[in-house]
Amino acid sequence: MEYSVIRSRRRTFSIQVTTSGVVIRAPLFASKKSIASFAEKYEDWARRRAEKLEGLVAEAEKAPLTKDDLERLAWEAMRVIPERARHFAGKIGVSYGRITVRCQRTRWGSCSAKGDLNFNCLLMLTPPEVLDSVVVHELCHIKHMDHSEAFYAEVLRVCPDYYVWNRWLRENGKLLLLRVPRQQK
Repeated sequence: MEYSVIRSRRRTFSIQVTTSGVVIRAPLFASKKSIASFAEKYEDWARRRAEKLEGLVAEAEKAPLTKDDLERLAWEAMRVIPERARHFAGKIGVSYGRITVRCQRTRWGSCSAKGDLNFNCLLMLTPPEVLDSVVVHELCHIKHMDHSEAFYAEVLRVCPDYYVWNRWLRENGKLLLLRVPRQQK
């Protein structure tokens, strides 16, 4: 199995299968032998994951989103998301800056240090509970700019089923992201 290695100041190994190939993330001082051993241990998993990803890519290519589709989704998101943000900001007790909607390649949402919120227009293709869970997640970053226990306690206080919808997004979101034509990304 071919793979690329990214070394960083981490303590553990991880493996990721992307449309570009297999990536192993390793601690800075991990030996080539320990990296190869890790790759061998997860080779079968990586092959199964790559096959699944190929299937998702093929499925996504059957129903690509057009430029008009993306514009419609962005317009709809700018109508819906600010309303949901106002609703949940009151429950969380925060205020936020501006809201931006884009068609993003990897993120569903983000929150800047200034409290500006960014959301992916593809959220309009998810169940409403998924959209709400992403909005709550980003609003909670205004209180906690990390993923600490306090952050997740706040998320779960407002969105008790957060983990259910987060799992839905992890399992189904890749297919949505792959529907964006390469020139649109």
